[in-house]
Amino acid sequence: MQTFITFALTVFTGFFAIMNPIANTPIFLGLVEGEDIRTRNKIAKKATITAFIIVTAFIFAGKYIFELFGITIPAFKMAGGILIFYVGFEMLMSQKSKIHTPESADQSDSIAISPLAIPILAGPGTIVTAMNFVTNADYTHIAIVVAMFALMIWLNYMAFYSSRWIVEKVGANLIAVVGKIMGLILAIIGVDMVLEGIRLAFNL
Repeated sequence: MQTFITFALTVFTGFFAIMNPIANTPIFLGLVEGEDIRTRNKIAKKATITAFIIVTAFIFAGKYIFELFGITIPAFKMAGGILIFYVGFEMLMSQKSKIHTPESADQSDSIAISPLAIPILAGPGTIVTAMNFVTNADYTHIAIVVAMFALMIWLNYMAFYSSRWIVEKVGANLIAVVGKIMGLILAIIGVDMVLEGIRLAFNL
């Protein structure tokens, strides 16, 4: 039992480092700027559920998915890094793109899929982390990984769901400043993911 508890804590720590709900909240607020409460909650729910489905699928069949489509980890990291950099750059520069200011309800709803669900929540780092934990693992350890990931998804959903309260308590101006800071951090993370993909691709 002690071994399972230790493993669960290790998995939770790994996921928390990648999917920090506190750090993701300003990102969410920046992406849903101008949306009403109902739409924000819908986006939060769809994003977290989609991220859970994606990562769970990779936990059980990641190796086969990569082999089926000929996807490599370096390519996945570079593609995800470019998308994260793009989102971070727009947040930093306060540009009103279609991602930030969708023209229709359908486009607004698509925010939940990209960039929230993937690559922010279910990005290369999250997927690779999950796959590493289940490599050569038995069913009990796989169940623990899924449970810890579900807990982390729930924490992110609660952070997104409470974003209105955070805005009211913290203030729009401070949120805007934090959003720019998070945009810079996202851009840096994106560049780092691209560099990591290059290093893996060329064994540097």
